[in-house]
Amino acid sequence: MRVLVEHNGKRWTADLRTGFDLSIPVSVDGKLNAYYAKPVQMEPFEMGNWVGSVEQGASVNYRNIFFNPHGNGTHTECVGHIDQQIHSVNAHFKQFHCLAQLITVTPEIASNGDRIILPTQLPQLEGVDAVIIRTLPNDDSKRERVYSGTNPPYLHHETVLKLVENGCRHLILDLPSIDREEDGGQLLGHRAFWNYPAAPRMDCTVTELAFVPNEAHDGLYLLNLQVAPFENDAAPSRPVIYPLMAE
Repeated sequence: MRVLVEHNGKRWTADLRTGFDLSIPVSVDGKLNAYYAKPVQMEPFEMGNWVGSVEQGASVNYRNIFFNPHGNGTHTECVGHIDQQIHSVNAHFKQFHCLAQLITVTPEIASNGDRIILPTQLPQLEGVDAVIIRTLPNDDSKRERVYSGTNPPYLHHETVLKLVENGCRHLILDLPSIDREEDGGQLLGHRAFWNYPAAPRMDCTVTELAFVPNEAHDGLYLLNLQVAPFENDAAPSRPVIYPLMAE
């Protein structure tokens, strides 16, 4: 199946059979961890002598699941992540398809040793609704990396401002956060992205802990951002990008 995509007077088609799934699943076998989240738990529901496990004699598997969307897998969050009121990403996110630009950068080493993505590192931006940032080096170890306590790379808040000024409404990263792991609660990048608290951009989202395979080349894509319908500031998500072919 092919769909037509138009932007700035240009026309492309996208083959919906050839997408790249950028998500890292929430799994009891997964090692991915950020912000000291507890390991994922999936346990059979128990009621009296009944245990929701086919292996243990039940007719169905019926399991309780415990996880943290921010630390156990790819997730999408809204301004409720930093507001006193926990706004729901499910309630505010409605743009499931849009044009996205994939860019690849190598974080710079700052004077304090931090690895930062600076505004000067951003290439020419196409004014699309979504920007996907892949950081180098890039390999499969990102799928099971323990980020907690490692001070991972992050975006300078002026980099975030530049993205917003270029029309970015949905930002996808292969990092645990826009901001420094420990920044004293400043969250300058998050605040810049959502224009918080002045005039919050309620329908804009940040997706973190994604993984962009090397087979996906920098450029424009059709993005399908699938977000689980949790009434929470963040929810597990599956960003899928489809290469565009010129008409």
